[in-house]
Amino acid sequence: MIIDSKKYNGACSCGHTHNMTTEFCVIEDGALNDFEKYINQASLSGRSVCVYDENTYEALAGVRPKADEEIILPSENLHADNHGVEMLSQKLSGEIGYLIAAGSGTVHDLVRYCASNLGVPFVSCPTAASVDGFCSSVAAMTWHGYKKTLTCVAPKIVVADLNVIKKAPFRLTKSGFGDIAGKYIALSDWKIGNILTGEYFCEKIYNMTKAATDAVIKSAPALKSGDLAAYSNLMYSLIMSGLAMQLLGNSRCASGAEHHISHLIEMQPEGLGVSSSALHGEKVGVGTLIAASFYHSQKNCSNWNDYPKITEPYTKKMFGEKLIDAIMKENENDACAGITKEQIIKNLSKIKSVINEIPTLDELMEIYISLDVKRSLSDIEASEDILPLILEFSPLVRNRLTFMRLLRAKGE
Repeated sequence: MIIDSKKYNGACSCGHTHNMTTEFCVIEDGALNDFEKYINQASLSGRSVCVYDENTYEALAGVRPKADEEIILPSENLHADNHGVEMLSQKLSGEIGYLIAAGSGTVHDLVRYCASNLGVPFVSCPTAASVDGFCSSVAAMTWHGYKKTLTCVAPKIVVADLNVIKKAPFRLTKSGFGDIAGKYIALSDWKIGNILTGEYFCEKIYNMTKAATDAVIKSAPALKSGDLAAYSNLMYSLIMSGLAMQLLGNSRCASGAEHHISHLIEMQPEGLGVSSSALHGEKVGVGTLIAASFYHSQKNCSNWNDYPKITEPYTKKMFGEKLIDAIMKENENDACAGITKEQIIKNLSKIKSVINEIPTLDELMEIYISLDVKRSLSDIEASEDILPLILEFSPLVRNRLTFMRLLRAKGE
């Protein structure tokens, strides 16, 4: 399968003109065997540098993308953060024509950040169906302890070898499934934002993300048996999610309350008392179940107040001295500010209709169990007792209107 990304460029019925950096994406068994052909098709030239972590370098023996230089980062404690960026930046020297990211999410985020800084294109070579960020033009990174979404550069092309991806540890595949399942929450939050504030909404981007997500959910049980079509669906959905973010110019269509739960846990704020080694998609998958359950349980709420202001004393009890300044800055122009009780009540039927499009907890749980996907806070090394704190404070990690954030206005 080859996705011609350029066909999504141009004027849209939403009133915007969309621009895609990624020219095409290859999702095929043995795609890396034709790597040079795809490089030539994309007219990439100059000195090439391929970046791996140690585990990926070893796993790709015999099918590594051809490059003039290879940089191998340590696998242990490698994260998409300011330390990882510094480590890679120090190893990049000389004139570079293009970078190649060979690996999963962390390597991609580090490479896209450095490629953006250097002003050079990069090529994405996913080695596991683990995250949706391969094609994204943003990188979710931890910057001095605070989880931030940074605008970077999207890949020029993507070469996804299903033969390599199928052989990756199944835990990584389940992580990718968790990341995709979260789109049901993210897309609903986006719609609710549009209903309440007139936030920009594109039906085309919504539909392409929703269709790809539905395809994964339907074929997910076959992933366990190594079914090639199921892996192709998952990889296609992960790539389409990234392309959708490119078209939109941000992560709104792919990241909502479920990601904010993951980000809160990843930030390890003082008031939460959690340190989890779970993969990003595993945390998002659990966040999806939490959000789906909470949204359906609250969709009939009729007792509302005007949306309350976020205050520093209230926020500091969770985020502490280390993170409070970044959190308050993030929430300066609150996405829900000014939303009144009357405004919420007037739109309750529309909001309920949107939430009804989210699969129920039981429907999602059935698929999670079939794949043995992590599905509880305890599964990701967190106490079930922190659920109320997660529901209360996760919306503050990103200034984005979600139903979870709106529920701060719920009456007693």
